Amino acid sequence: MMDFSGYDVGYDIPALPGMAEAAVQTPCLVLDLDALERNILKMGDAARALGVRHRVHGKMHKSVDVALLQMRLGGACGVCCQKVSEAEAFVRGGIMDVLVSNQVTDLAKIDRLARLVLRGARVIVCVDDLSNVANLSAAALRHGVIVECLVEMDVGAGRCGVRGAAAVVALAQAIDAADGLRFAGVQAYQGAMQHLTLFADRKAAVEVAVIEVRAAVAALAAVGLACDIIGGAGTGSYPLEGASGIYNELQCGSYAFMDADYGRVLDQDGRRFDAGVWENALFVLTSVMSHVRADWAVCDAGLKALAVDSGLPVVAGRGQLIYKAASDEHGEMSDPDGILRINDKLRLVPGHCDPTCNLHDWFVGVRGGVVEVVWPISARGKGY
Repeated sequence: MMDFSGYDVGYDIPALPGMAEAAVQTPCLVLDLDALERNILKMGDAARALGVRHRVHGKMHKSVDVALLQMRLGGACGVCCQKVSEAEAFVRGGIMDVLVSNQVTDLAKIDRLARLVLRGARVIVCVDDLSNVANLSAAALRHGVIVECLVEMDVGAGRCGVRGAAAVVALAQAIDAADGLRFAGVQAYQGAMQHLTLFADRKAAVEVAVIEVRAAVAALAAVGLACDIIGGAGTGSYPLEGASGIYNELQCGSYAFMDADYGRVLDQDGRRFDAGVWENALFVLTSVMSHVRADWAVCDAGLKALAVDSGLPVVAGRGQLIYKAASDEHGEMSDPDGILRINDKLRLVPGHCDPTCNLHDWFVGVRGGVVEVVWPISARGKGY
């Protein structure tokens, strides 16, 4: 339990445990703990039913406390993240199985990555370039540790990763031959297709990826290299990779919180993700600060409180209210019936949960209208 003595509400922190939600200072991030726990349990059950591991994506929430809850309630095997500093935050918080699902090429960052193993952690990193292997090996030898490596495959995203089985094998063999490194498998994540609205479109994209991954794994086996991890899959596609018979580790993140952009995605039965599939558990709590026009309200959550790269937020449970525009410190809302009053509080579902979380220092966990926990966003700003 964190000691909050000396913290001033409104200056250091938006709320303290035991406060009513109505007294929470805004704008801030609120977690509906009941919804969050149901989402975590649901994903844990799904992974077990598919017979695969779930490595939660910590880049979404950047929180040691949320990740530990995902491991305890959902049975997650560890976390993945995108930056060395994120990995450091999770390891220092007691999470001892961490994958940096990204390339780490800067020499100083590689050194920090290798030193994480000295803290007792299993550390895994993605590789898609031969020169990176030598630098990782040198750092591992310098510190007397073993760093595990996944060969990243480009399975449709057109971003990082090598293409084709031959390239995968060549890189895996170099890793296997390098002192201080261990070849651990392949990373085959296709991020862009997670948000394709139609299930059929996501299914088609996964089918292409599965063919490429299966060929690469077979080619690796032919030269005597086995894969402990064949990872990928996000919230939008995990049932497909999980049932493929080739992927053995999921890397879902947004399922736990949900956001407005993911909410528009449809499952195989045509249901929206935010209506019967997953629950919105993350909100930006905001207050009405101005209502000069009868049909137009202004709240205190603008661009500094929520990310709009995937669209504007949605006002939760208040269909007649539409968030129309954001500036630095203000959010403008259409209020056609003039129902809002100054200091009314509203919950906003952000368009994109990941960058929204990175704008804040704290999660305020609420149950039954009362603040139950306040968790630091442990890796907030850890982008290096």
